[in-house]
Amino acid sequence: MVTVENHIGKISVSEKYLTEIVRHAVCDCFGVADVCNVSTFRSAVSSITKGKLFKPRGVVVRTDDNGCLVIDLHIKVTYGTNIAAAVDSITHKVAFTVEEAVGIDVSKVNVYVDDMNY
Repeated sequence: MVTVENHIGKISVSEKYLTEIVRHAVCDCFGVADVCNVSTFRSAVSSITKGKLFKPRGVVVRTDDNGCLVIDLHIKVTYGTNIAAAVDSITHKVAFTVEEAVGIDVSKVNVYVDDMNY
């Protein structure tokens, strides 16, 4: 749960909601085939339940020391895509979408290209 306080009041947003917003924004970008599963990211709960409760779908949202969001994305691109241009487009679109939908500043978007769709 991400919580932000301002002069109007307190806003609490679940990580699942943030993850879905980011996932939809990324999948709409040109050259992105899919969001990859993160096999290395496993919590104690998912290892006990064998991953049945929460399977991260390539989006990890966390906060930094200033209360801003840091988003890690693991994506699959289509063959022939200019990766540098696609990553630049993804970082801007994700930051804009999250800031507009939730009102929380995004300090960094890390994009990892894990796979390529031929």
